[in-house]
Amino acid sequence: MKTQQIASFGGLVAAAALLAGCWERPPVESVQHGYRGTGMVQVYNPRTVASQADLNKVPEALPAAPAEGPKAKDIYKNVLVLGDLSVAQFTRHMASITQWVAPQQGCVYCHNPANFAEDSKYTKVVARRMIQMTQHINADWQQHVAETGVTCYTCHRGHPNPQDQNGQKAYWFKAGDPAHKGGMLGWRDGQNEPAYSVGKSSLPNEPFSRYLLGEDNIRVQSQHALPMGDNKQDTKATEWTYGLMMHMSKSLGVNCDYCHNSRAFSSWPQSAPQRVTAWYGIRMVRNLNQEYLEPLKPVYDSDDLGPKGDAPKLFCVTCHKGAYKPLYGQSMLKDFPELSKPSTDGKPLYPAQAKPAAEEKVAVATP
Repeated sequence: MKTQQIASFGGLVAAAALLAGCWERPPVESVQHGYRGTGMVQVYNPRTVASQADLNKVPEALPAAPAEGPKAKDIYKNVLVLGDLSVAQFTRHMASITQWVAPQQGCVYCHNPANFAEDSKYTKVVARRMIQMTQHINADWQQHVAETGVTCYTCHRGHPNPQDQNGQKAYWFKAGDPAHKGGMLGWRDGQNEPAYSVGKSSLPNEPFSRYLLGEDNIRVQSQHALPMGDNKQDTKATEWTYGLMMHMSKSLGVNCDYCHNSRAFSSWPQSAPQRVTAWYGIRMVRNLNQEYLEPLKPVYDSDDLGPKGDAPKLFCVTCHKGAYKPLYGQSMLKDFPELSKPSTDGKPLYPAQAKPAAEEKVAVATP
């Protein structure tokens, strides 16, 4: 009898452990999100939200600096962006970037301590381009970021390389060649290789090259019953699309019906307004990867490139980190208005032909 009781208890423990992976223990909260009667609710785990509170705190801004006085580009050498700020404003901004991106490493993470004007460190060249990218987002992509905007801190949160809410890397590379390209196993395209990038699902774990770098259309419903004419949709395209959707869901910490109506996923008139914002977000990320991040490939050290030799690129989790809005919608632009509009003094946005030589002398910027 005792043996049977022990066996029964062991079975209960095993069952509890198995079921623990199927749902989260209560309490779990649900909030009506869409049209009444459609089942459009968001399910939140209060423990998860609480654990992310520190991650989404906005750092205290340094005191504002006076705009009076000589401009940074007239005093310092090789100032290609933010040169119209006063020396005091420019210094404040550089100190803020250090706090946002490399608080442990300090100024020397980007600068040569013997000559701050040099571009010998690739991190400085990348940081300059990222400032321009931030200005571009805030000026030209308000359909996605609205008036809230972004700063360097939105992505970095005190880390030189952006991390997600789980401490994993919050950037992506093109997938490397599979170990088995042919034969009985065929080409799995990253399936059944659970990855954080697609919510640990069995879906293809790198759909981003097609949708967040390439121009593929995100659509899984065919217009015809058979693959003919302009009907290019197939099962593989469906899997890539759902891989991207899983990434977006996990990145924002929301259910699918945060954007879609669960009774008619494809219907735009029945979708939530957030679907339009997400549509622009996909186009924004694609534009940033194409125009700002991928062209930086010649600058990086080889160790910082992906298996295909490509530069690191961003996706949804880079900014959101498990929150439906980055930093829960708190704006930092009121304290850093210089990031709200494109710089006027950095005409050559970035000479991407080659990595700067360490011994090359940098010319003085023309006022």
